[in-house]
Amino acid sequence: MARLVRHLGIVGCSSEGAALCYRTFCLEAAGRMGTHDHPEVSLHTHSLAEYMRAIHRDDWDGVARLMLSSAEKLASAGADLLVCPDNTIHQAFDLVAARSPLPWLHIAHEVGVEARRRGFRRLALLGTRWLMEGPVYPKRLQPLELEAMLPEPAERERINSIIFDELVRGALRSESRAEMAAIISRLKEQGADAVILGCTEIPLLVGPEDSSLPVLDSTRLLARAALREALA
Repeated sequence: MARLVRHLGIVGCSSEGAALCYRTFCLEAAGRMGTHDHPEVSLHTHSLAEYMRAIHRDDWDGVARLMLSSAEKLASAGADLLVCPDNTIHQAFDLVAARSPLPWLHIAHEVGVEARRRGFRRLALLGTRWLMEGPVYPKRLQPLELEAMLPEPAERERINSIIFDELVRGALRSESRAEMAAIISRLKEQGADAVILGCTEIPLLVGPEDSSLPVLDSTRLLARAALREALA
């Protein structure tokens, strides 16, 4: 009898982040399912510009409407479980989850669970300005007795610029990689024991070999958690 494998749905926001999540599903599933095998995957994304217009207005209800629209389309396509490989728009997650036709995994929760498993306690947080200064990670880390540490304000602005001016456009610059590595090193000096790559695209630029701290890759951690659920 063939085993049941859940159909995974990706609620995309940026193309680079959604692509990394999709690739992780397809490449890492083979180790558990067999050569070339992976769960059925569907992807829907509204234009990043639509999300950014809502975010700039501080309109999280508008962000939630876009996410729910994707969720409904993915439910129609047959998906069983949803993930959103975008940390920032998880600020609308609570507005989405209760109204969604399908269950979701929360990216910050999966990162926090992995941090606890590996014995980390003080986590440097890198991401968009909205993510670093918003409630997404504190709300999920505090119940796990984990602390988020932020870069300095000027560093936060620089990271935000690297994300939107370079990474979401697929531009990977060695100078920006060095800047990110320097920010991570400074946070390590302040007592961080791991770093959350809390923007979906940062893992495209910064890998474990570039970081003086152990890396918590939010995109791949979410994708791996979804694979476990799909194959459970």
